[in-house]
Amino acid sequence: MTPNLHIAIVGGSGSGKSWLADHLLEALPQVSARISLDDYYRDLSALPPAERDAVNFDDPASIDWTRLGLVLDRLRKGAAAEVPSYDFHTHTRHPLPRQLIPKPVMIWDGLWLLHHEDIRSRFDWSCFLECGEAERLERRLARDARERGRSPEAVRRQFLHQVQPMHRDHVEPQRRLASEVIQAPLTAAKVQEIAGRLKSMAGIESHPGRALP
Repeated sequence: MTPNLHIAIVGGSGSGKSWLADHLLEALPQVSARISLDDYYRDLSALPPAERDAVNFDDPASIDWTRLGLVLDRLRKGAAAEVPSYDFHTHTRHPLPRQLIPKPVMIWDGLWLLHHEDIRSRFDWSCFLECGEAERLERRLARDARERGRSPEAVRRQFLHQVQPMHRDHVEPQRRLASEVIQAPLTAAKVQEIAGRLKSMAGIESHPGRALP
């Protein structure tokens, strides 16, 4: 048995992975930490800006799986690890990683955490978030305009010609590999239910978490 519990939250772009991860952190104060697969995109600083924009970031090959595996192994052993941080404006990795001290419950979220069998086998529990295409596009439009400075036209074009085809090829097949499939919309009650199960799996004494909106 590892000294901590590692869970994977998987689903399409805009399915609610970040929402669920953040709210599980609130429901499990002091005993949980979060890691995003997004921070493991390959550093493209060696490429000119125009070439960086042409990279398909909806392909699992764009992830540095070797580094992710090393970090996952260290954390599962109970050791601190250096976690990278990615800048989506420049498509480069920040020079200084953050030091992460493992907690009893380690919450991972990302598009393809169950894609590779050797990575998938290191998680103790996983869920696939089921969310319709129209809802995911609407959420992605709001996020990319707010956080990544992209125009609605560019977001729609990328979603239809790149995101959705890659979703069918690489994200959707993980549905059958997850421990549980969770239907959107997510609710506070569902978060508390999952948090309770994770506490039990991690051997954490029951105590009230922070109330969710």
